[in-house]
Amino acid sequence: MHKKTGLPSRICPVCQRPFNWRKKWAREWHRVRYCSERCRRQRTIVRNTTP
Repeated sequence: MHKKTGLPSRICPVCQRPFNWRKKWAREWHRVRYCSERCRRQRTIVRNTTP
C-alpha cells in the first residue's frame, strides 16, 4: 500500500525531471522551483548558455 501516490509534483527547469512534494517543503511549496541544491546552483549556468 503506497501512501504517497497523490502528492503534487513539478518539473525542474534545469534538469527537466519531475520531482514530488516533500514534507520538508510543506510551508514553502509555492516557492520551490528546483529539485535539488545542485540544480538551484546551476540555474545561472543554464540561463547564460541558452541562446
